[in-house]
Amino acid sequence: MIVALMISFGYTLFTEQAPPQQLVSDAVAAEAVGFDFAVSSDHYSPWLDAQGHASYCWSVLGAVAHATQRMELMTYVTCPIIRYHPAVVAQKAATMQLLSGGRFTLGVGAGENLNEHIVAEGWPPVNVRHAMLDEALQIINRLFDGGYVNHHGEHFQVDSAKLWDLPEQRVPIGVAVSGSQSVRRFSGLVDHLIATEPKAELVSEWDAARKTGSTRQGRSRKIGQLPICYDTDRQAAIERAHQQMRWFAGGWKVNSELPSTTAFAAASQFARLEDVASSIPCGDDVDAVVEAIRPFADAGFTDVALVQIGGGHQREFFPFAQDRLLPALRSEYGGR
Repeated sequence: MIVALMISFGYTLFTEQAPPQQLVSDAVAAEAVGFDFAVSSDHYSPWLDAQGHASYCWSVLGAVAHATQRMELMTYVTCPIIRYHPAVVAQKAATMQLLSGGRFTLGVGAGENLNEHIVAEGWPPVNVRHAMLDEALQIINRLFDGGYVNHHGEHFQVDSAKLWDLPEQRVPIGVAVSGSQSVRRFSGLVDHLIATEPKAELVSEWDAARKTGSTRQGRSRKIGQLPICYDTDRQAAIERAHQQMRWFAGGWKVNSELPSTTAFAAASQFARLEDVASSIPCGDDVDAVVEAIRPFADAGFTDVALVQIGGGHQREFFPFAQDRLLPALRSEYGGR
């Protein structure tokens, strides 16, 4: 199949696997070797104890904005419904847009129990979470429009809120979707699609919904994410990916409901090394990563952020990315 779209390639600041100081230096290195953008997870807890970190991504991104010059920055993703109030998320996003000189995109989603239960307000079912996210996006958009906002809704109250430092360039918003229901609900409220699974039907439904039900203008990006585990020792890479990312195969419907690292460990206890090796490119085979990107390209994704697994294995990854990986990906899929 001939790929019609050029793909931009990003680097993931995986807050679960490295301390904040390293995340900033990793972002600088990622920009230096040629990544187009950087995304950051926004979690209160790691997925597994073996990952060992969970710093506050908004502080990290503020530092990254000043330490980098070119890369676009993005949350992947923030949940504006329980742990954060949507009015506060709007303020944080507007501030990030100013600090980054217009390089920031607000990525949002309906969240995971793992991170949201910590404020002890319970974990609602998915249909309620989607209703909350819908209302939250309405509030955020109104604040981005400027002026005072009052809102008295089913889930949120806002009293005379205003963004006093509002960037001239409006903050783009992307939303994580997983199926037709979320596509229909959110495509008219945001600019970009976010998904971790390369489903062509999501992209086609998204584009169709935007043609008929959206007032948003401009190009709509489709932003995916792919974990890889670079190491010159493939077996060591497989073992590290199994230790830290075996939960990834659980899928959003399962992962969003589990409340703790213990639960994720239990849910993934029967994942085998060969299961991980078959789903995550491990080792130093560039062609394996190129082929792992192909489903995203064929589905119509415009951007893919790579996750290099292992916080202590980033330094050796960057020369590999600069010399071999990014040139191969751009040769196959175009890009900036």
